[in-house]
Amino acid sequence: MRRSPALLGLPLLIIVAGCAQVDTEPADTGPRLDRHVAFDQRATVVADGWRPPTAWTTGYVPLQEVTVLVGEAAFTDETKLAFNAGWYREQAVLPAGQPDDGTIRFPDGELRVPLITAAEAYQQLDQGDPPPCPGRPKEPGTPPPANPPDAPAGPDDPVSSAPQAACVPLTVTGVELGHAPVHTSRGAAQVPAWLFTVQEIGAVVARAAVAPHSVGALPEPVAPTAPVPPDLVGAQDIGAIDGASLTYRLGIGSCDTEITPLVQEHDHLVVVGGSVQRSSGVCDDMLKFEPVTVTLRAPLGVRPVLDVLSGTPLRLAAG
Repeated sequence: MRRSPALLGLPLLIIVAGCAQVDTEPADTGPRLDRHVAFDQRATVVADGWRPPTAWTTGYVPLQEVTVLVGEAAFTDETKLAFNAGWYREQAVLPAGQPDDGTIRFPDGELRVPLITAAEAYQQLDQGDPPPCPGRPKEPGTPPPANPPDAPAGPDDPVSSAPQAACVPLTVTGVELGHAPVHTSRGAAQVPAWLFTVQEIGAVVARAAVAPHSVGALPEPVAPTAPVPPDLVGAQDIGAIDGASLTYRLGIGSCDTEITPLVQEHDHLVVVGGSVQRSSGVCDDMLKFEPVTVTLRAPLGVRPVLDVLSGTPLRLAAG
């Protein structure tokens, strides 16, 4: 798709994280201006190089993890650990047989797709049993066993400053075929999914039921060949989309300062990144994910969000 003439000359939006306001101050000068110009130039190359496959606009390309929560989950430390690790135990009879084809409902239309069985979906959901956890409770919510009177803790034994989470699985008590929301290349879609009722969290864990051969892959990114400016940082993933409000995470150094989100809008896509001030002193230089929020000129809609460093389309992070 060609960019509209009205947006070809769209100026770079320089936005401060948190306030989401376009900078209306006099033009910057010096190194800060250089960083903004470097972003603008690289973002333009990324936008010009975007060539998505046909499946991007006609098929099903998920842009998030396809295991999603339906409803508000009442997590504890124990159950959150189990959910993130994929520890489940089956206490329900899985529906047998091959389901009929299902329908994905996109904002711009529908798509009929073959589905996997409930057993296949459960195999994808369940990542195995939790490892042994000596000294931890066998069930969520119960206190860990105390040291027996004849075996007091020794001076060299490790000391725990807080209760440890139990290594226990989540209990699946019901399974049915339904739909779940999934962020895709064609916007927010309702996707056929197997819905697993989980006893401990009071919510449903949905696993998309679309057969693997009907799932489109992300296009290979085409990164600009120019060296990356030292003060330019890339985006890791999307945190939230709310109309024209876009939250994403920058990958920065632990000692970086003056973190500034940068965005360039086009009618068919959005390119994001940021600039930082690097530390001149000694620093461990560990990677840190910094959430930032910007306000676009128009609601994001179905436009992909590309990382300015790699040209990769960003996925919606798990909640």
